[in-house]
Amino acid sequence: MRFFPVFLFFFIVNLTWAQTEEGRPLRGKQPDPSLPRPTNKSMPVLTPANSIISDFALEQPLTQRYINQFSSPHGIATLNAVLERANFYLPFIKEEVARRNMPPELAYLPVIESGFVITARSKSGAVGLWQFMLNSISPYNIKVTDLIDERRDFEKSTRAALQKLEENYRTLGSWELALAAYNSGLGAVSKTVKKTGNNNYWELAGKGSLKQETLHYVPKLIAANYIISRPRKYGINVWYEKFEWTSIPLKRQISIDILAEETGIPRTLLHSLNAELLHGISPADSNYRLKIPSEHIEKISNVLESEDLPLIRYYYHIVKTGDTLWSMSRNYGIEVNIIEQHNPGIAGRYLKIGETIIVPAFGNAPLPKIEAVNVPAAAPANFTSTYVVQKGETFWSLSRKYGVDPQVLAEANGLKITDILREGRTIRVPIISE
Repeated sequence: MRFFPVFLFFFIVNLTWAQTEEGRPLRGKQPDPSLPRPTNKSMPVLTPANSIISDFALEQPLTQRYINQFSSPHGIATLNAVLERANFYLPFIKEEVARRNMPPELAYLPVIESGFVITARSKSGAVGLWQFMLNSISPYNIKVTDLIDERRDFEKSTRAALQKLEENYRTLGSWELALAAYNSGLGAVSKTVKKTGNNNYWELAGKGSLKQETLHYVPKLIAANYIISRPRKYGINVWYEKFEWTSIPLKRQISIDILAEETGIPRTLLHSLNAELLHGISPADSNYRLKIPSEHIEKISNVLESEDLPLIRYYYHIVKTGDTLWSMSRNYGIEVNIIEQHNPGIAGRYLKIGETIIVPAFGNAPLPKIEAVNVPAAAPANFTSTYVVQKGETFWSLSRKYGVDPQVLAEANGLKITDILREGRTIRVPIISE
């Protein structure tokens, strides 16, 4: 579940829930009271949790080592950059942590998992703020399809990550060990506790019973908290702009770009709120809820209710000799099953010469000109690496692999989003960081 290079891995941060000396709280969407709390009824409900920071923890050599690192000029600059991205998502995360009576420090765990880059993807395939692997999402109702990756849904992934930490805590009886298990796996830490007969994180760390990375995990978190809770002393920026959002159901598929164009809402804002939409197109799922700025709910509702207004663009492909669903999917850069979804009854039969096939257009339309928006965004991709295209790969499949917008990937290579990527072609791609 690692993503950032070593110098960014160190920057785990925390703010207490109380107002800091230079900041004020930022509120987002209120928790939905209809949602069940992810607790096991056979277990006791969590009691209000205290901070994991103590005088003893601050005195530990590793903690002191990281306090010195975090307070360096480079450390403060990097920490501020991460916090700038974080403030878009922190209000909701903080409210969820408080609602579950968990230590407030946990709200900043994404700083070391992803640097609060919502589209973060590690070499091992971990994705999103909380860096979930595909093999770890099934217990949390997180979906990954050709259109959507809910590991990048800040609302859904946050609830899943906190549930996972709760489960770790109930199994191990310690928040420090719960964090260690989030880092190296519940099975590994449980095995260590059982083998040693000791469930004290600091004693296990002192005896070298934990993995090296896990040994440093909690001291880094505590040290960063020590720095971030003293903003005036260290020059930490903890001032947030208030932003409120809500979510609404969709009766039909929409394109984020078209919605932005029709409403005048900045495209970057809608994409930041709905980063789980891999191509900026909502799934054909009546359970999907689109996250929108609260102040624009009436404007967006009016557009969505305009049945004569197309909110997704299509190609209309006339079948020619030799055409197959596979060849069309390669030509238009989408998966075969997506074409099948938009053409009921087409699967499993021969195509007829001259018939019209509907193909959704992903990212092919010119992007609307938008004004700058005061929303933290992921750092721009640095296309300094190269990659040799393999058979069947498209801008969309590669965009998912490298965590970048397919339009940006195409433009970085002087190509159009609708161009076919030929097998063996060398293209420029970003460097993927651990």
